[in-house]
Amino acid sequence: MESKATASLTIPGARTVETMDDLGAHAPAARAVSPDGDVLLLVPGGSAAARAAAYAQDDEVTCVMEITDVAPVAVAHRIRGRAWVGGWLTPVRDRDRAAAAALLARRHPLGELLGVGEALAGGGGGWALLRLEVGEACVDDLWGADAVEPEDFATAAPDPLAPHEAELLQHLHAAHDDQMRGLCSLLGDRPDRACGTRDRAIPVALDRFGLRVRFPDAPGNPFDARFDFPEPVRNISELRRAMHALFDAAAD
Repeated sequence: MESKATASLTIPGARTVETMDDLGAHAPAARAVSPDGDVLLLVPGGSAAARAAAYAQDDEVTCVMEITDVAPVAVAHRIRGRAWVGGWLTPVRDRDRAAAAALLARRHPLGELLGVGEALAGGGGGWALLRLEVGEACVDDLWGADAVEPEDFATAAPDPLAPHEAELLQHLHAAHDDQMRGLCSLLGDRPDRACGTRDRAIPVALDRFGLRVRFPDAPGNPFDARFDFPEPVRNISELRRAMHALFDAAAD
């Protein structure tokens, strides 16, 4: 949720779709998940989402947020997964605004966003702060498709590697190509064709549990392999050790 994945907010009956990576006038600036499991959305005050929430009575505005996760490296079939979060949209009001603005600023520590946070806390700045109360959610990604209960959504912790994943995958792809291709030796009894010609191996996903690598077999028919770490990593230092261990095991 709190990654660089693109997201869009659709409100039934509204004429526009609020796209979070759109650079136009209606682009929301940020999103974050509150301790209670609500999704906080920062949107321009004149956007369709802000207007719908402002004129609604209580929680009558239903909406669906779709999140699209795209691999940060150049590879065929780059979409790694999609998620849908449905619920009710309301404005963040009164004393809750300062805490919500502070949370958004912490999740997105950019100078321009810190200024937005100050404006929100003061009740102005041309921005609207909305709350999406989660009623249902589902995920369809490289690991399969499944529903997510609101309680599980609320208690889920962000992956510690998420803020760094794009940079780490790009580094592995650019600087460790030989080691990436060597990981094919860890696939055991799988036939050689599972790794294609072994001249390409592209890291497509990284989290605290392990690394996923794509071995092109034939055009339009890639093979993905998951390499789990012995135990979940908690930071970059532990990731570095886990990756060295993985490369050493492939070289033996």
